[in-house]
Amino acid sequence: MSSGPGQSLSPPRAAPRVPMRWQTVQRQFDRRAARLREHDVLLREIEKRLADRLDYMRIAPRRIIDVGCGAGHSRQLLTARFSKALWVGADFSLPMLRGGQAARRGFASWLDRLRGQRADLVCGEASSLPFAESTFDLVFSNLMLHWHPAPHDVLFEWKRVLAVDGLLLFSCFGPDTLKELREACAAALPHSEPMPFIDMHDFGDMMVAAGFATPVMDVETLRFTYGSADELLAEARALGGNPRADRAGGLLAGARARDLRAALERRRDPGGRITLTFEVAYGHAWKPAPRTAGESVVSLEGLRAKLPRSREAGPGV
Repeated sequence: MSSGPGQSLSPPRAAPRVPMRWQTVQRQFDRRAARLREHDVLLREIEKRLADRLDYMRIAPRRIIDVGCGAGHSRQLLTARFSKALWVGADFSLPMLRGGQAARRGFASWLDRLRGQRADLVCGEASSLPFAESTFDLVFSNLMLHWHPAPHDVLFEWKRVLAVDGLLLFSCFGPDTLKELREACAAALPHSEPMPFIDMHDFGDMMVAAGFATPVMDVETLRFTYGSADELLAEARALGGNPRADRAGGLLAGARARDLRAALERRRDPGGRITLTFEVAYGHAWKPAPRTAGESVVSLEGLRAKLPRSREAGPGV
């Protein structure tokens, strides 16, 4: 799919929208900034797996933007690979950014200067980044896209800030994420509205609609186990909670809280642990060069089929 000069591609008619506002997500992550750093094992593991995919990409970026960088842990992974690149971390949560900045003061900051590594932090929203068109050679985003209510808008913006032949590389949660918690909520809290996650095929369609070239999506399933229902719930809340605008108001208390814990406790495995599933989708695509006005692409076979056939074909025809 392509567009001519001055034209823009529209998102699919049925582009998935999550019933939430990014301002709600921002408030939740602002409140959870300190708590998330105590529950970031999953984030760091997926971040590493995402960065490892760069082993198979032929790219030497000069400028990298990490959208939804949080405390900026991916900086070390990416600058270790691309030591001469400028790393820019962007996140809409100022407490998240401040926490990461504070963690790199002192020796770590001195070491960065000694190595000549450059980095900047920007507080901004993913679908409206404060950068000019074609600024970055790599857009990297770990477990952020599913928190945005209009992910197709984000993909259009990421393509805008990417330079031609630049790479988009991201991860996000898929529909089976937290399925055990969803099932427990369905049993104990029938009127609950759990957070929905978008299927990877929809993300693939959105990348095509945004104008990316050769988009690829794949998925894997990770399962973590917990010693108690309270431990599992603390992890789920720290990872983002439920930002749906139509969720039930107030905190769980009394009988409702006991019912939910009981439903989770009934899910213990033979070893006494409670499992929580995370479906992780990985996506990558490239920004193609713009096509000139009137340019079209057809297959050679299709062109041959349209040519008139000679009644008396000579040798070699």
